Amino acid sequence: MTNIQELANYVRDSAGKIGVQKFDIFGSSVDETSVQVDSGEPKQVKASNRSGVTVRVWNENNNVGVTSTTDVYPEGIELALKTAYEASFFGVKENVPDFSPEAIAPITADTEATAPQAPVAKLIETLISAEKELLAAHPAIAGVPYNGLSQRDLDRFYLNSEGATRHEARSYASIYLYSKTDEEGKKPRSAGAFRISRNLDNLDIQACLKEAAEKTISHLNYEKVKSGKYRVVFSPEAFLSLLGAFSNLYNAQSILDKQSLSTPESIGKQIASPLLSVCDDALHPENIAGETFDGEGTPTRRISIISDGVLTNFLHSAGTAKRLDAKPTGHANIGAKVTVSPHFYHVFSNQPATQTYNLDTAENVIFVDDLHALHAGVKALQGSFSLPFDGWVVNNGKRTSIESATVAGDFLEVLQSIIFVEPEAELTPSGVCPRIWIDNLSITGE
Repeated sequence: MTNIQELANYVRDSAGKIGVQKFDIFGSSVDETSVQVDSGEPKQVKASNRSGVTVRVWNENNNVGVTSTTDVYPEGIELALKTAYEASFFGVKENVPDFSPEAIAPITADTEATAPQAPVAKLIETLISAEKELLAAHPAIAGVPYNGLSQRDLDRFYLNSEGATRHEARSYASIYLYSKTDEEGKKPRSAGAFRISRNLDNLDIQACLKEAAEKTISHLNYEKVKSGKYRVVFSPEAFLSLLGAFSNLYNAQSILDKQSLSTPESIGKQIASPLLSVCDDALHPENIAGETFDGEGTPTRRISIISDGVLTNFLHSAGTAKRLDAKPTGHANIGAKVTVSPHFYHVFSNQPATQTYNLDTAENVIFVDDLHALHAGVKALQGSFSLPFDGWVVNNGKRTSIESATVAGDFLEVLQSIIFVEPEAELTPSGVCPRIWIDNLSITGE
């Protein structure tokens, strides 16, 4: 674990020796153990310790130079400071990044949430047992080609020449199981599930097994679907995948780069159904891997992005906040260029629905469970998407797997076409979200 005070002392000593007056450093280290199995035998066992440090130095002309290193010892830090100082004379002249004004603001959230790691033998034994149980769930399940059980200790720090010192440590364990079927005369079908917890003992492996088995079995009896307009229900994971694919809508850096569906004047505009509210909340209690500060040392917090359908905030770094006369929101990643990215979504509805819907009574509804090929099927600057998906046609609670289909539309129209946000939310890797009902969306079958 990083001793932040010791690190700060020798960084300042090194900076003083070489005449650097203004600098900041962000770094992290990850100690990770992971296992994979195949047919009851260990397939891969990995243990790694990775670290990375980004150093920024401002010269006398207030130009900034950036370098990175994996060496957090005095000699490595001194060399990085020298290199960044030399690079500063070739740095950008416009919109030069600066310290976050909140880099020394107090952090009230818990910055220490660690747990001891389990022995590798226990990881292997646990995953082999899970694979065996999943294979036994149905005769058609022929294998679990993708699986993994891992545990990770994450250590992050930030400091600067004005006295800011940040440090946090986190531990978490995760499992994923992705099974595949093999039936004569039928196409292979597959599905998966994922769970995360603070440590292995609290990891809900049985729930992961049950979800993976039920999803896989539900895809065995599949049928073609007719092309047309349908009422569509997005699973929490599918909706968050789509929301993330169009994050330029509320990413301040994208907006300043003119690579966004929004403009600086979009704040306050109705962009979605009044039923939809979205926050980015790094400190959400369900976010096991939450961060208490970003790459510039700004404390993270709950930020409302969409409130009752109205765009309320952009996600900012210190630089974008200054240019747009706003406050940093704790979403900066420092590097050769400062970038902005979300942490953990929380999707919900503040408004009472005029009409509620239920998959147990709905007729001829498409339930989209998992979207694929987002890298190819999303045109983020046009707002359009056409994506293959796994899902079912649902009639009065009966689910019939769809053999092959794509869902297509305009994202802003999708947001406006939301007719129901279910009250019960589910935890996914990227946030907490309920199922979202959309009216009149295009489905293309074979």
